[in-house]
Amino acid sequence: MSGMLYLCATPIGNLEDITCRVLRILKEVDLIAAEDTRNSIKLLNHFEIKTPMTSYHEYNKFDKGRYLVEQMLEGKNIALITDAGTPGISDPGEELVAMCYETGIQVTSLPGAAACITALTLSGLPTRRFAFEAFLPSDKKERAVVLEELKQETRTIILYEAPHRLVKTLEELLEKLGDRKISLCRELTKKHETVFRGSLLEAFSWYKENPPKGECVMVLAGRSREEIEQEARQKWEDMPLEEHMEYYMSQGIDKKEAMKLVAKDRGISKRDVYQALLKN
Repeated sequence: MSGMLYLCATPIGNLEDITCRVLRILKEVDLIAAEDTRNSIKLLNHFEIKTPMTSYHEYNKFDKGRYLVEQMLEGKNIALITDAGTPGISDPGEELVAMCYETGIQVTSLPGAAACITALTLSGLPTRRFAFEAFLPSDKKERAVVLEELKQETRTIILYEAPHRLVKTLEELLEKLGDRKISLCRELTKKHETVFRGSLLEAFSWYKENPPKGECVMVLAGRSREEIEQEARQKWEDMPLEEHMEYYMSQGIDKKEAMKLVAKDRGISKRDVYQALLKN
């Protein structure tokens, strides 16, 4: 009978945030797969957990993943932990989960701390709809594509960034997305936890003069639908009416229906479109 994979959330700072269930499972499993064993051994020692540990990280996720799957197929139970937070969120744990499902191994997730959710709830920004982007891509072309997508995003946006890259990233976000509200969280759950709330321009100016320390989570306001609609309407209003009509009629849409669409785009009545066309 196959073993199981347990995704165990660990504290993102404050050790008191670990759950009783995670502590029990870490003691009961046959093996713990950790993103950084040097970091995780401090956690295990603190809670007097003696379970054997092995490394599982971005650079060995496929080879080590296959090894871990073999161990579970032989009946061993394995707990997966990341450096901090919930495995599978912006880390290679997602690959191991996929491997387990492909081979019929049962997976369960033990909920707990996650920096993205902690920052979102602290942000003071809308929480009902949000887009988690984690770290922006390092590749310039891929990064440009993602930023262009985020420019039109109406949901609250969550991004991670390292302290030494924060100022440059804030400057880039300001340039590509425009000034907007941001809550920038650092050292979450730790003694020196801070939340900077303001605009992107204010955050850029502050951290340019006050270099940050600790991992950062940026929570950005999404664009309002009203702003997007106004921008689209302005684009149509700048287009001559006849050209606007031709845009739809060239797609095989009859004149009557094209007039309805033009009126909707411009926020005017169909009668206004008709009268304007008559004058021209």
